[in-house]
Amino acid sequence: MAKMQDYDGPILEIEKLSISFFTRLREIPAVMEFSVQMQPGEAVGLVGESGCGKSTVALGVMRDLGKNGRITGGTIRYKGRDMGEMSDDELRRLRGNEIAMIYQEPMASLNPAMKIGKQLVEVPMIHEGISEKEARARALEVVTDVRLPDPERMLNSYPHQLSGGQQQRIVIAMALMSKPSLLILDEPTTALDVTVEAAVVELVKDLGKKYGTSMLFISHNLGLVLETCDRICVMYSGEAVERGSIGDVFDKMRHPYTQALFRSIPLPGADKTSRPLVAIPGNFPLPHERPPGCNFGPRCDYFQPGRCDAQEIPMETVPGDEHHGTRCIRFDEIDWDAPPAKVVTREKAEVGDVVLKMDNLKKYYEVAANALFGGGEKRVVKANETLSFEARESETLAIVGESGCGKSTFAKVLMGLETATDGLILMDDHSIEEIPIEHRDAKTVADIQMVFQNPFDTLNPSMTVGRQIIRALEMFKIGKNEAERRQRMLELLDLVKLPRAFADRMPRQLSGGQKQRVGIARAFAGGARIVVADEPVSALDVSVQAAVTDLLMEIQREEKTTLLFISHDLSIVRYLSDRVMVMYLGHVVELGTTDQVFSPPYHPYTEALLSAVPIADTSVEKEHIVLEGDIPSAMDPPPGCPFQTRCRWKKHVPGDLCEREVPPVRHLEPGHQVKCHLSDEKFAEMTPVIKIAAE
Repeated sequence: MAKMQDYDGPILEIEKLSISFFTRLREIPAVMEFSVQMQPGEAVGLVGESGCGKSTVALGVMRDLGKNGRITGGTIRYKGRDMGEMSDDELRRLRGNEIAMIYQEPMASLNPAMKIGKQLVEVPMIHEGISEKEARARALEVVTDVRLPDPERMLNSYPHQLSGGQQQRIVIAMALMSKPSLLILDEPTTALDVTVEAAVVELVKDLGKKYGTSMLFISHNLGLVLETCDRICVMYSGEAVERGSIGDVFDKMRHPYTQALFRSIPLPGADKTSRPLVAIPGNFPLPHERPPGCNFGPRCDYFQPGRCDAQEIPMETVPGDEHHGTRCIRFDEIDWDAPPAKVVTREKAEVGDVVLKMDNLKKYYEVAANALFGGGEKRVVKANETLSFEARESETLAIVGESGCGKSTFAKVLMGLETATDGLILMDDHSIEEIPIEHRDAKTVADIQMVFQNPFDTLNPSMTVGRQIIRALEMFKIGKNEAERRQRMLELLDLVKLPRAFADRMPRQLSGGQKQRVGIARAFAGGARIVVADEPVSALDVSVQAAVTDLLMEIQREEKTTLLFISHDLSIVRYLSDRVMVMYLGHVVELGTTDQVFSPPYHPYTEALLSAVPIADTSVEKEHIVLEGDIPSAMDPPPGCPFQTRCRWKKHVPGDLCEREVPPVRHLEPGHQVKCHLSDEKFAEMTPVIKIAAE
């Protein structure tokens, strides 16, 4: 199948596209009059919160809306041709050959029972009719292009034998096999670690240049869009509300929703006491309950009754820039440089006595070498190696690292879901490392609580919200009778800023952010003194993240809780933590105050982590460090320093010291420790990874 003729106009023109889903009860409009154009070789970012219609636009382009979805208006032109007039055959040929899509979850695109090579080779053989030998040669080239180690071995592997980052690269390779003109990426890095994400993003940009591919990049991460795209389109509740070049929208935003989004994410300079984040008030409207006039009106600081809700709001061009558009009738009356009005600054919390102390904690697992069939020799997985630190009352200690670094194992040992192999955990000078949760008394269980990553998995779907909180109170032996417990449950709903009427709701009637608040209420039900928050906001939308983070901080201030905040998002860590502990393969490689950890000298791994975090600020310059290779397995860690296989500073250490010996813990200044063989002179040479350009 030959490609469509070379075409020098826009690759993709979406004009006034409307898409609805039809249920038995009603038509649900998901996208309304959406327009965007893409030029050859251009990358356009489509940004917005979940439910705003970004993925629906992509599925509309792919003509993959399922049985209930229908395009109800507008046109989509690909290389000048209306896709609505193409036959099913033509669309099928276009889809694998010229337009490719990469989904959020790589395993959804891979056949688990088929070797990678066979899956890749199929694409050009079906679409272009080339021979298997030719297709195999191209597969090797593309797998090499996506920087996978040992391409031959990759082609002979099954998907389950690869890590998440490797699977996502294979999916990208599959999309590139037929050298498409248009690549649609739907949140392609959400499931990946930041360092892997940085490598994949770098890869997508390079391949875009190499193959001249145009890209539609769907994301809720503004930093990622800044790093990958030329232009951006912001969506809210099914409509495009602002579009323009990255510089226009990031530096000269002209829509209240865009401004509100930026104010709710932790950019450099944001601080939990002096410059707190501003959450967007209210909730996203449901598609069949959209307000009259401006969709964003009920949540907007600049809303004027009788104007903003009186008519449909058109997309208007910003004077002086024909490519910059906004769907706001007040955009030329608003002072866009004014600071946010309702910011409440707070006193810095007084940090109290040590509540929790860990001393040389180790956690090893014994697993069968042949995990599939059991039997065979036993292997040891060293999940935590000599972990030592202390946490104080009212302090937030962030625990940072990629998946597999041992942070969740450490949380499980602390909670009593696992017991320690060696070392001490002291809570108020009582050792608890060997007491599993079922043998802990109610007070210890109530004192150490956890807020989980995914609020959907932690609530019982068949029990009302109020009942779930009352059950926690019963377990912690709080309240003399049902009436007292009910009163305390209502107070907890007040604490997490949920209406008391929610006590009678079922979890399915709540949004993700509301469910997470119920999880927080339950964690604080017994007056917890230590709360382990395991990625508590990573499953939530940007605007909801700000509200939930702020809530955690506020409760912590009132209750003097010690917060152990597990995260891989360094922007949020910088914003809310007092001290940071960086973990890699079970080791604490760096520990210090937030200021110490975020400014040089760094552990080489911390340096790479900082470089990998996408920052949605055009004035920030970052040193570019892409880590080679994947994280080694904890079952088979490298000898010597755990990070030596990926470290760019290793060449500055004489001999093979890094490969022979685990580095000693070094104290660079009071309270700042690093596990590294580098000399003081080399540490002194380190420069900041993140620089903010002078105004």
